[in-house]
Amino acid sequence: MQGLMQTVEISAKSVQDATKQAADKLGVSPDQVRVTVLEETKGLFGKSTVRVRAEVIEAAPAPVATAPAAAAPAAPKGGRGKKAAPAPEPTPQVVIEEVQATAVSAPVEAPKEPARRGRGKKAEPEAPAPVVEPAESEATETEVLASQSDADTLLLLVRELLDAAQLTVTAKIGSISGKYVNITLDGKDVAFIVGKHGEVLNAFQYLVNIVASRRIERGVRATIDGNDYRRRREEALTQLAQKIAEQVQKRGEEAVLDALPAFERRIVHKALGEISGITTYSEGEEPNRRVVIAPAD
Repeated sequence: MQGLMQTVEISAKSVQDATKQAADKLGVSPDQVRVTVLEETKGLFGKSTVRVRAEVIEAAPAPVATAPAAAAPAAPKGGRGKKAAPAPEPTPQVVIEEVQATAVSAPVEAPKEPARRGRGKKAEPEAPAPVVEPAESEATETEVLASQSDADTLLLLVRELLDAAQLTVTAKIGSISGKYVNITLDGKDVAFIVGKHGEVLNAFQYLVNIVASRRIERGVRATIDGNDYRRRREEALTQLAQKIAEQVQKRGEEAVLDALPAFERRIVHKALGEISGITTYSEGEEPNRRVVIAPAD
């Protein structure tokens, strides 16, 4: 009969790491451990953890050696002899690893860029995939003003999400401008928040504003920056918009930018608002809403 099992629960980055840690803790080799995955989760930004139950399977006792059975006497002629039953073969111990992964909501993948339209020359900024922002006007709104209490609530929410993601990132309030609370991020894991072309940063900011809309005054928004990405992005968009505006003036043809989130469309509108002979407007539905730069009538 199989002996009693020793059991231990381990949390680690992978099943392999958990198995090794369990074997070390129980003082046995990994092949003497049966592992059951209790929970497997992924954080918001790709970091994963797994919790397992490891059981030590004690080796089965060695079979007792027995003398070979004596040959059965010959059966009398015409009689029926009894056949000796074959000895049962030992059944090998099979170790089965059960995987019982818990479903985890992954961050929503940004929508794909729509097909190009054939109207004039289309400018192509190196834009991150668009993220649907909560409904708001692209024009500067002065009637909604963020308070210090709103800023503190947004900062607390950002810190809660960072803690839940197990990221080493610090957050602080940079400034309050109208309805916008600017929050800056710093720390060794801030690159996980920014992501490629700011895609993760946009999604994180979207998440914060969606949750915050239930906690603070309607219309107040957080703008979140890490590694000074927003400032550098604003400068790049402004330079690109001005360059495209010059082309529109020379050719007399409108240009349609790639889809941008609302706060980046505002940057383009503001950058070109004082240029004569140029008008800008947005068209389309989220998440494919675009800025059109056109000759003024």
